[in-house]
Amino acid sequence: MAHSAMSGNGTTAGDDPLQTAVWRLRSRACWADAAALLPPDSAAGAVQRAALLVERCLYTERGWQEAEDALRTAEALAHTDEERGAAACERGHLAYAATVHGVRDRADEARAALGRAAALIPPDAAGRPLLDFRRGLLAENLTRSPQAARAAYRRAHTAAEARSDVLLLSFTWRHLAGLALRDGDITEARHGFAESLRIREELGYLVGTAPALVSLADAESEPEASRLREEAGRLFRLLGGVPTWLARHLTPPAATA
Repeated sequence: MAHSAMSGNGTTAGDDPLQTAVWRLRSRACWADAAALLPPDSAAGAVQRAALLVERCLYTERGWQEAEDALRTAEALAHTDEERGAAACERGHLAYAATVHGVRDRADEARAALGRAAALIPPDAAGRPLLDFRRGLLAENLTRSPQAARAAYRRAHTAAEARSDVLLLSFTWRHLAGLALRDGDITEARHGFAESLRIREELGYLVGTAPALVSLADAESEPEASRLREEAGRLFRLLGGVPTWLARHLTPPAATA
Protein backbone atom coordinates (compact mmCIF):
# COMPACT_ATOMS: atom_id res chain seq x y z
CA MET A 1 0.00 0.00 0.00
CA ALA A 2 1.08 3.45 -0.60
CA HIS A 3 0.71 6.86 0.82
CA SER A 4 1.25 10.49 -0.03
CA ALA A 5 4.80 11.75 0.04
CA MET A 6 5.28 15.50 -0.18
CA SER A 7 8.33 17.71 -0.48
CA GLY A 8 9.44 19.07 2.87
CA ASN A 9 7.16 16.63 4.61
CA GLY A 10 8.80 16.91 8.02
CA THR A 11 11.11 13.93 7.71
CA THR A 12 14.39 15.85 7.60
CA ALA A 13 16.11 18.49 9.70
CA GLY A 14 15.32 22.00 8.54
CA ASP A 15 11.77 21.23 7.45
CA ASP A 16 9.03 23.61 8.45
CA PRO A 17 8.02 23.03 12.12
CA LEU A 18 4.40 22.58 11.07
CA GLN A 19 5.38 19.84 8.63
CA THR A 20 7.51 18.20 11.29
CA ALA A 21 4.54 18.12 13.67
CA VAL A 22 2.29 16.75 10.92
CA TRP A 23 4.83 14.03 10.12
CA ARG A 24 5.16 12.93 13.73
CA LEU A 25 1.42 12.42 14.00
CA ARG A 26 1.08 10.86 10.58
CA SER A 27 3.88 8.38 11.20
CA ARG A 28 2.04 7.17 14.30
CA ALA A 29 -1.29 6.66 12.51
CA CYS A 30 -2.83 9.89 13.88
CA TRP A 31 -4.01 11.16 10.50
CA ALA A 32 -7.01 13.17 11.71
CA ASP A 33 -4.89 14.97 14.30
CA ALA A 34 -2.26 15.72 11.66
CA ALA A 35 -4.89 17.03 9.23
CA ALA A 36 -6.33 19.31 11.91
CA LEU A 37 -3.00 21.19 12.10
CA LEU A 38 -3.15 22.28 8.47
CA PRO A 39 -4.64 25.59 7.26
CA PRO A 40 -8.03 24.80 5.70
CA ASP A 41 -8.22 27.83 3.40
CA SER A 42 -5.18 27.35 1.15
CA ALA A 43 -4.92 25.07 -1.86
CA ALA A 44 -1.69 23.47 -0.62
CA GLY A 45 -3.07 22.91 2.88
CA ALA A 46 -6.33 21.50 1.52
CA VAL A 47 -4.55 19.04 -0.77
CA GLN A 48 -2.27 17.86 2.02
CA ARG A 49 -5.22 17.52 4.38
CA ALA A 50 -7.04 15.43 1.78
CA ALA A 51 -3.91 13.32 1.27
CA LEU A 52 -3.72 12.53 4.97
CA LEU A 53 -7.37 11.52 5.17
CA VAL A 54 -7.11 9.40 2.03
CA GLU A 55 -4.08 7.69 3.55
CA ARG A 56 -6.15 6.96 6.66
CA CYS A 57 -8.73 5.21 4.45
CA LEU A 58 -6.00 3.08 2.89
CA TYR A 59 -4.57 2.02 6.26
CA THR A 60 -7.75 1.74 8.35
CA GLU A 61 -10.58 1.13 5.82
CA ARG A 62 -12.63 3.88 7.43
CA GLY A 63 -13.19 7.63 7.18
CA TRP A 64 -14.25 7.52 3.53
CA GLN A 65 -16.75 10.38 3.72
CA GLU A 66 -14.31 12.67 5.52
CA ALA A 67 -11.74 12.02 2.83
CA GLU A 68 -14.31 12.69 0.12
CA ASP A 69 -15.31 15.98 1.74
CA ALA A 70 -11.66 17.03 2.09
CA LEU A 71 -11.06 16.21 -1.56
CA ARG A 72 -13.98 18.34 -2.69
CA THR A 73 -12.58 21.24 -0.69
CA ALA A 74 -9.14 20.75 -2.25
CA GLU A 75 -10.65 20.61 -5.73
CA ALA A 76 -12.62 23.80 -5.11
CA LEU A 77 -9.54 25.70 -3.87
CA ALA A 78 -7.23 24.55 -6.68
CA HIS A 79 -6.52 27.27 -9.23
CA THR A 80 -3.25 26.38 -10.98
CA ASP A 81 -2.66 23.30 -13.13
CA GLU A 82 -0.31 21.81 -10.54
CA GLU A 83 -2.88 22.34 -7.77
CA ARG A 84 -5.59 20.75 -9.89
CA GLY A 85 -3.20 17.94 -10.76
CA ALA A 86 -2.36 17.33 -7.10
CA ALA A 87 -6.05 17.19 -6.22
CA ALA A 88 -6.69 14.79 -9.12
CA CYS A 89 -3.83 12.59 -7.91
CA GLU A 90 -5.50 12.33 -4.50
CA ARG A 91 -8.88 11.69 -6.16
CA GLY A 92 -7.32 8.78 -8.03
CA HIS A 93 -5.71 7.46 -4.88
CA LEU A 94 -9.01 7.50 -2.97
CA ALA A 95 -10.77 5.69 -5.82
CA TYR A 96 -7.94 3.16 -5.88
CA ALA A 97 -8.18 2.60 -2.12
CA ALA A 98 -11.95 2.07 -2.29
CA THR A 99 -11.47 -0.46 -5.07
CA VAL A 100 -8.67 -2.53 -3.52
CA HIS A 101 -10.51 -2.64 -0.18
CA GLY A 102 -13.71 -3.79 -1.86
CA VAL A 103 -15.77 -0.79 -0.71
CA ARG A 104 -16.86 -0.03 -4.26
CA ASP A 105 -15.41 -0.62 -7.70
CA ARG A 106 -14.00 2.78 -8.67
CA ALA A 107 -11.23 1.52 -10.94
CA ASP A 108 -12.41 3.59 -13.92
CA GLU A 109 -12.52 6.71 -11.75
CA ALA A 110 -9.02 5.99 -10.44
CA ARG A 111 -7.61 5.62 -13.95
CA ALA A 112 -9.38 8.75 -15.19
CA ALA A 113 -8.25 10.86 -12.22
CA LEU A 114 -4.61 9.79 -12.47
CA GLY A 115 -4.71 10.35 -16.21
CA ARG A 116 -6.02 13.86 -15.59
CA ALA A 117 -3.25 14.43 -13.07
CA ALA A 118 -0.66 13.28 -15.62
CA ALA A 119 -1.96 15.87 -18.08
CA LEU A 120 -1.77 18.66 -15.49
CA ILE A 121 1.46 17.92 -13.59
CA PRO A 122 4.59 18.69 -15.65
CA PRO A 123 7.17 15.89 -16.02
CA ASP A 124 9.71 17.78 -13.90
CA ALA A 125 7.28 18.88 -11.17
CA ALA A 126 7.69 17.84 -7.54
CA GLY A 127 4.46 15.84 -7.60
CA ARG A 128 5.35 13.73 -10.62
CA PRO A 129 7.26 10.91 -8.85
CA LEU A 130 4.32 10.25 -6.52
CA LEU A 131 1.95 10.25 -9.50
CA ASP A 132 4.14 7.75 -11.35
CA PHE A 133 4.20 5.53 -8.27
CA ARG A 134 0.43 5.56 -7.98
CA ARG A 135 0.04 4.74 -11.66
CA GLY A 136 2.26 1.75 -10.91
CA LEU A 137 -0.11 0.69 -8.14
CA LEU A 138 -3.03 0.76 -10.55
CA ALA A 139 -1.10 -1.25 -13.12
CA GLU A 140 -0.05 -3.85 -10.55
CA ASN A 141 -3.22 -4.26 -8.51
CA LEU A 142 -6.12 -3.26 -10.78
CA THR A 143 -4.93 -3.78 -14.36
CA ARG A 144 -2.74 -6.77 -13.38
CA SER A 145 0.07 -5.60 -15.62
CA PRO A 146 3.36 -6.19 -13.78
CA GLN A 147 5.49 -4.93 -16.67
CA ALA A 148 3.70 -1.57 -16.76
CA ALA A 149 3.84 -1.42 -12.97
CA ARG A 150 7.59 -2.05 -12.94
CA ALA A 151 8.19 0.70 -15.49
CA ALA A 152 6.12 3.19 -13.47
CA TYR A 153 7.81 2.22 -10.20
CA ARG A 154 11.24 2.63 -11.77
CA ARG A 155 10.38 6.10 -13.06
CA ALA A 156 9.17 7.05 -9.60
CA HIS A 157 12.23 5.47 -7.98
CA THR A 158 14.70 7.33 -10.20
CA ALA A 159 12.94 10.66 -9.66
CA ALA A 160 12.66 10.10 -5.90
CA GLU A 161 16.40 9.42 -5.74
CA ALA A 162 17.11 12.60 -7.71
CA ARG A 163 14.91 14.62 -5.32
CA SER A 164 16.18 12.83 -2.17
CA ASP A 165 12.58 11.86 -1.38
CA VAL A 166 13.50 8.99 0.91
CA LEU A 167 9.95 8.43 2.08
CA LEU A 168 8.78 7.70 -1.45
CA LEU A 169 11.90 5.61 -2.01
CA SER A 170 10.79 3.33 0.83
CA PHE A 171 7.68 2.57 -1.22
CA THR A 172 9.35 2.17 -4.60
CA TRP A 173 11.95 -0.17 -3.09
CA ARG A 174 9.19 -2.26 -1.51
CA HIS A 175 7.01 -2.55 -4.58
CA LEU A 176 9.88 -3.24 -6.97
CA ALA A 177 10.99 -5.93 -4.52
CA GLY A 178 7.49 -7.37 -4.50
CA LEU A 179 7.60 -7.75 -8.28
CA ALA A 180 11.05 -9.34 -8.04
CA LEU A 181 9.73 -11.82 -5.47
CA ARG A 182 6.84 -12.68 -7.78
CA ASP A 183 9.41 -13.40 -10.51
CA GLY A 184 11.39 -15.65 -8.18
CA ASP A 185 14.37 -13.31 -7.77
CA ILE A 186 14.84 -13.78 -4.03
CA THR A 187 18.15 -11.90 -3.83
CA GLU A 188 16.76 -8.78 -5.49
CA ALA A 189 13.56 -9.00 -3.45
CA ARG A 190 15.44 -9.32 -0.17
CA HIS A 191 17.63 -6.33 -1.04
CA GLY A 192 14.67 -4.09 -1.92
CA PHE A 193 12.65 -5.07 1.12
CA ALA A 194 15.65 -4.52 3.40
CA GLU A 195 16.23 -1.05 1.93
CA SER A 196 12.57 -0.15 2.45
CA LEU A 197 12.69 -1.31 6.07
CA ARG A 198 15.95 0.54 6.73
CA ILE A 199 14.53 3.82 5.45
CA ARG A 200 11.31 3.51 7.44
CA GLU A 201 13.15 2.72 10.65
CA GLU A 202 15.50 5.66 10.11
CA LEU A 203 12.58 8.01 9.45
CA GLY A 204 10.59 6.73 12.42
CA TYR A 205 7.73 5.81 10.08
CA LEU A 206 6.10 3.57 12.65
CA VAL A 207 2.86 2.83 10.79
CA GLY A 208 4.86 1.74 7.74
CA THR A 209 7.43 -0.36 9.57
CA ALA A 210 5.25 -3.40 10.27
CA PRO A 211 4.35 -3.87 6.57
CA ALA A 212 8.04 -3.54 5.68
CA LEU A 213 8.94 -6.22 8.25
CA VAL A 214 6.32 -8.62 6.85
CA SER A 215 7.48 -8.02 3.28
CA LEU A 216 11.07 -8.82 4.22
CA ALA A 217 9.88 -11.91 6.08
CA ASP A 218 8.34 -13.19 2.83
CA ALA A 219 11.81 -13.19 1.26
CA GLU A 220 13.66 -14.68 4.26
CA SER A 221 14.05 -18.23 5.49
CA GLU A 222 13.40 -19.48 9.01
CA PRO A 223 14.00 -18.61 11.78
CA GLU A 224 14.54 -15.04 10.57
CA ALA A 225 11.14 -14.92 8.84
CA SER A 226 9.30 -15.75 12.07
CA ARG A 227 11.33 -13.21 14.03
CA LEU A 228 10.40 -10.47 11.55
CA ARG A 229 6.72 -11.40 11.66
CA GLU A 230 6.74 -11.40 15.46
CA GLU A 231 8.21 -7.90 15.47
CA ALA A 232 5.63 -6.78 12.92
CA GLY A 233 2.86 -8.21 15.08
CA ARG A 234 4.12 -6.27 18.08
CA LEU A 235 4.00 -2.99 16.15
CA PHE A 236 0.62 -3.90 14.67
CA ARG A 237 -0.86 -4.37 18.13
CA LEU A 238 0.87 -1.23 19.43
CA LEU A 239 -0.96 0.81 16.77
CA GLY A 240 -4.32 -0.78 17.55
CA GLY A 241 -4.49 -3.09 14.53
CA VAL A 242 -3.30 -0.67 11.85
CA PRO A 243 -2.82 -1.22 8.95
CA THR A 244 -5.98 -3.32 9.03
CA TRP A 245 -4.99 -5.33 5.95
CA LEU A 246 -1.76 -6.49 7.57
CA ALA A 247 -3.49 -8.96 9.90
CA ARG A 248 -3.76 -11.69 7.27
CA HIS A 249 -0.02 -11.40 6.50
CA LEU A 250 1.27 -11.89 10.04
CA THR A 251 1.27 -15.68 9.81
CA PRO A 252 3.59 -17.52 7.43
CA PRO A 253 2.10 -18.61 4.08
CA ALA A 254 0.84 -22.18 4.01
CA ALA A 255 3.27 -24.72 2.64
CA THR A 256 2.50 -26.08 -0.80
CA ALA A 257 3.21 -29.55 -2.10
